[in-house]
Amino acid sequence: MRIKLHQLAPLAVLLLSMSALQTAADDAARFPLDIKHALGTTTIAKKPIRIATVAWANHEVPLALGIVPVGMAAANFGDDDGLLPWVSERLKELNGNPPRLFDEGDGIDFEAVAETQPDVILAAYSGLNRNDYATLSQIAPVVAYPQAPWSTDWRETIRFDSAGLGMATEGETLISDIEKKIAAEVAKYPELKGKSAMFVTHLDATDLSIVNFYTSQDTRVRFFKDLGLSMPKSVAQASSNGSFAGSISAEQIDMFDDVDIVVTYGNQQLVEAMKANPLLARMPAVRHDAIVTLGRDPVGTAANPTPLSITWVLPAYVAKLAEAARKTE
Repeated sequence: MRIKLHQLAPLAVLLLSMSALQTAADDAARFPLDIKHALGTTTIAKKPIRIATVAWANHEVPLALGIVPVGMAAANFGDDDGLLPWVSERLKELNGNPPRLFDEGDGIDFEAVAETQPDVILAAYSGLNRNDYATLSQIAPVVAYPQAPWSTDWRETIRFDSAGLGMATEGETLISDIEKKIAAEVAKYPELKGKSAMFVTHLDATDLSIVNFYTSQDTRVRFFKDLGLSMPKSVAQASSNGSFAGSISAEQIDMFDDVDIVVTYGNQQLVEAMKANPLLARMPAVRHDAIVTLGRDPVGTAANPTPLSITWVLPAYVAKLAEAARKTE
């Protein structure tokens, strides 16, 4: 059968309509769905349209998948207006208005979340307690963390939050795309191979008697593996209690003599204080000046990897780590 030119436009409309109907049918077939997590099982009856997120970075999953949330937590670290640069950039790409920003300085603003009238609340990376979860569940179905508070890595954040959208397949594709970009960047720096790294936090340049650090439960530490770095045995052993952070007396600093690179929040003043401290100076990483300092800027913020920040800040962060790695050789 021959189709005349004037028949093409109506045919195109028909085909598009059929495609839209098929997409809607496919979406409907994914629901209802159950998501098991650390705080229970959440049932999502139908495809959510209005998406709200709480805590850190969960909003980046729907944004990465082309959905603008109706509400999300305002960023309170490394930004000026509550929107980190990679989030602002993505909103512009989607021609989306900024969602309502929840001020979580004193905890979750339940009233603000309720006012956005969400169909689902994403919180795969969060510190929700059972009372938080119960309160939010009165507003909408809640996707909580899979195992423990603040320990969900970027892959599981994508998996759980995308599942809550009924977009698990799209979530896996997103993970694969990010992994390829990470691998391509890390391949530029062979000096990272075989080096170990430790993430030290909340050091006080005026009092270095206590050394605080993130354990293997923290996403910053887990990200080192993606970047070609290994976990020191000392950090692995110190992570056995399941907490995402730990502390030791500086007098015990020799336990970290297998650490090649130290990453920490701070500035050159802190570095000089560490090098001048008779105890911390015994660490090989400090002795070699293999210290990566992060500030209140995008690179410092993105050391805690999130779906949109990883590729945005990857070149700068990996370059800093590679510079420190060269000092150990």
